[in-house]
Amino acid sequence: MRYRFEDAELDTDRFVLRVRGEPVPVEPQVFEVLAHLVRHRDRLVPRTELLDIVWGNRFVSDAALSSRVAAARAAIGDDGRAQRCIRTVHGRGLQFVAAVDELGPDPEAGVRPLPPQAPRQRVRFVAAPDGARLAVATVGSGTPLIKAANWLTHVEEDWRSPVWQHWLAELGSRFEYTRYDPRGSGLSDRDLGDTDLTDPDTWVRDLEAVVDDVGAQRFVLFGMSQGCVPAVAYAVRHPERVAHLVLYGGYARGMALRGEESAAQSETLQQLIRGGWGGSNPAFRSVFTLTFLPDATSEQVRWYDDLQRTCASVDNAVRLESAFHHVDLAPLASRVTVPTTVVHALDDRATPYAEGRRLAALVPGAELVSLESANHVLTSEEPAWAEFLAVMERVRDAATAADRR
Repeated sequence: MRYRFEDAELDTDRFVLRVRGEPVPVEPQVFEVLAHLVRHRDRLVPRTELLDIVWGNRFVSDAALSSRVAAARAAIGDDGRAQRCIRTVHGRGLQFVAAVDELGPDPEAGVRPLPPQAPRQRVRFVAAPDGARLAVATVGSGTPLIKAANWLTHVEEDWRSPVWQHWLAELGSRFEYTRYDPRGSGLSDRDLGDTDLTDPDTWVRDLEAVVDDVGAQRFVLFGMSQGCVPAVAYAVRHPERVAHLVLYGGYARGMALRGEESAAQSETLQQLIRGGWGGSNPAFRSVFTLTFLPDATSEQVRWYDDLQRTCASVDNAVRLESAFHHVDLAPLASRVTVPTTVVHALDDRATPYAEGRRLAALVPGAELVSLESANHVLTSEEPAWAEFLAVMERVRDAATAADRR
């Protein structure tokens, strides 16, 4: 549902807040506080109810709620003195008092209804060792498949998107498929602070927390694009847990280490993000869309452009995009001991096929599967998608047979 009030529009289906037409990044808990107050604007909402809705059975101080309310007010141009939108009744609770119009779903959002037979996902939050809250989603049943995080995801929006929906529905019909948004983006906590994102250990610790939450003793580990780095590192650290490692669209060397031209492109991408990521001109963001999805439909282009504006702030986008531009995966890749399949599109515009080939050569005994595609993110319409699913079914069957022996 979309709600409009003053200069703001709140889309609770897509977890997007816009003010004067521009997306405003807010932390997941801030969004939930605002959404709950807007939905229940006809009454005074007790503070205890908000604590239960946002934090569940976790104990948090009243100050935590106060800080989220203050952040919600700031995001929509309100404050504790004016209280034009969110009114505080001391000792009782809060109420949303601004006039609200219900607009219904956005017809231009590219949001697709799920097929009737599609499995349903379950979303929750998992705490990383440093306390960061990671948004985690699981769909389907059967052999566990856990995907290491890569950025430009949103566990709620992806579920209804024309770019990712077929990935989730198809993998969810073959596995118990778990994925999560990386810290700093999507529904996960947005505050990165001084976290060192260039250290693969940061990402591995987040993956370890998600694996512990899933509780699977052995599982298929899936790394895609940037997520191949923590996936390889995890497989080296915990080989007894990984039944099979699948690396799709990955690389052995970060963009800045592939020669002068690639290093220059690394700098250019970071400047493009700084200059145009959150603005209204889609020309800047189209570089990413046409790199990841050169054969995309207009619906997919529109959705991917919108995702870029809503999944992360400009500062976080720069840090997340460039996190592994200087990584050299060779020392870790050569230490992998688990069965590994490397899958790469032959004309991948985001990560050159040569990097996938190099990665497969570094991992002892790895199988390389080449797909006829130019898309970094495979679409449901292309033949390469069916080939990819066949690979995943073969991996699932081999992992299941190995565990029975």
